[in-house]
Amino acid sequence: MGRRKLITVLDKMVALDLLRTLLAVWSVIVVIIVSRQFIRVLDKAVDGQVSNQTLMTVLGLKTIIASAAFLPAALFMAVLMVLGRMYRDQEMSAVASAGGGSGTIYRSIFLLVFPLSLLAAGLSFYVSPWAEAKMEQLMHEDKESADLRGVAAGKFSEYSQGDLVFYVEKIDDDKTMRQVFVQHRQGDRLAIINAELGRMKDLPDGRYVVLENGERIQGQPGAVNYVIEQFSEYAVRMDSKESSAATFGKESVASTALVSSGQITDIAELQRRFSVPMGIMLLSFIAVPLAQMSPRGGVYGNMLVGFLIYFSYGNLVRVSQSWVMNQTIPAWLGVFGVNTLLLIIGGVLLARLYGWQWLAMKVREKVYK
Repeated sequence: MGRRKLITVLDKMVALDLLRTLLAVWSVIVVIIVSRQFIRVLDKAVDGQVSNQTLMTVLGLKTIIASAAFLPAALFMAVLMVLGRMYRDQEMSAVASAGGGSGTIYRSIFLLVFPLSLLAAGLSFYVSPWAEAKMEQLMHEDKESADLRGVAAGKFSEYSQGDLVFYVEKIDDDKTMRQVFVQHRQGDRLAIINAELGRMKDLPDGRYVVLENGERIQGQPGAVNYVIEQFSEYAVRMDSKESSAATFGKESVASTALVSSGQITDIAELQRRFSVPMGIMLLSFIAVPLAQMSPRGGVYGNMLVGFLIYFSYGNLVRVSQSWVMNQTIPAWLGVFGVNTLLLIIGGVLLARLYGWQWLAMKVREKVYK
């Protein structure tokens, strides 16, 4: 009698079909989420707070963060879709007639779920915090050097809360500005400056725009006494050198630092990161009995229930994290409470599908094995 294969043909078929569906669903979700978030980054880029060089880096970092956060949802939907199609095509009936039960399906599903759980743990605990910290650092550095970034040839650009208005006719490849117009407001006095050349320069007390070969007219609007002067070089300060330190949220703190910290907010953040790999395991566990197609439900008749379960789970994770931070519930309940509830829901769905006696028999087999 030959040995049973470690990975059967059914395992390969289900795992590959699940992987293809997961990649499709995952890509759609990530593109939608990242696109909505990236619009806000583009608004900052238009205002000159984010450089063009940083945009693509931020897009990549946001993609990493969204990929980790929505992997449980994508896998949950993928399992429901794959098993729903198998029920529609009567493939589940063929598996059952060959002696395969829920254990056979779980084996095929978890052949992919287990590696994905490890991947999700790495993304959630290590990669996502690094991406958050990197993105916040880049955004802070760009915000510190925001003035003059949005200056473009042929358009008016406003800076320093409207106190500086620039118009540049041409910008060379070496960032030299030609035919520069500047409106500089200082209190109730207004200065109009025209210069042939201009360039940005960092000095010990701040960042300046150094203008060359121009004319400066200063006065008070409505008055007749104006000061008109010619200059070969004139500097307009954009900002001071009082740079602030970057502030990082809990999402960007390394997991090792959170583990060594005893603060309740750090424990709540660890709980959120832990929910990503646990969500993959538990939502996949629920998806197997949930995917059984009802006679009138259509191919994906239980997808709506799946959406409700996932959004309820996500909201409960956020609420429990908030309760842990406010010390409304103990930290251990915040970690295990929602996951235990999801496990109970999966057990109820299995009992509804196969009966309570079958479920009790399987539990006894595992306990007394």
